[in-house]
Amino acid sequence: MLSLMSKRIVFLLFFMVLFLGTISIGFAQRDFYKEEGEKVPLSERLYFGGNFGLQFGRVTYIEASPLTGVMITDRYSVGLGITYQYLNYKDFPNASSSVYGGRVFNRYNILTNFFAHAEFESLNVELIRETGTGYEEFREWVPGLFLGGGYFVPFGKRGGINLTVLYNVLYDNLKSPYNEPYVIRAGFVL
Repeated sequence: MLSLMSKRIVFLLFFMVLFLGTISIGFAQRDFYKEEGEKVPLSERLYFGGNFGLQFGRVTYIEASPLTGVMITDRYSVGLGITYQYLNYKDFPNASSSVYGGRVFNRYNILTNFFAHAEFESLNVELIRETGTGYEEFREWVPGLFLGGGYFVPFGKRGGINLTVLYNVLYDNLKSPYNEPYVIRAGFVL
């Protein structure tokens, strides 16, 4: 079940999408053929982007998740990305951790601005387990399979902002670096 804070975030993002959708001007889908039979070169089908996050205070949180994708057709793209997250809790000495890993994704544009998204991610996280004499820290690769969709707000010829809502079907509340199986992302592409 979604926590109260998560419900508020989903509610706020829903209205932001509605607002952005009303002011968004439609963009023409790119032609994958310049002239009859001449395919658009790979360099024009590549796109770059990602998500970045910063939080400072009692908890320091830094995230960088760049990605690269390629349009296979005018509606379907694939890509890959890497993730790095740093957490530090000032109230506890030596309470910092790094999470890192990678992901591959598929995206299909259902309508001009709406897309379906599937992604496999594997993150290396620091975990704690109880031993007979206390606790032991260790690292483990934690998989995630995210399914969902999103909304794309274009700007310029190639760029735009993505709002994506995903559900992790492999969610493990004892190992996952995410608080719940639902993940909401806001990012950009160029």
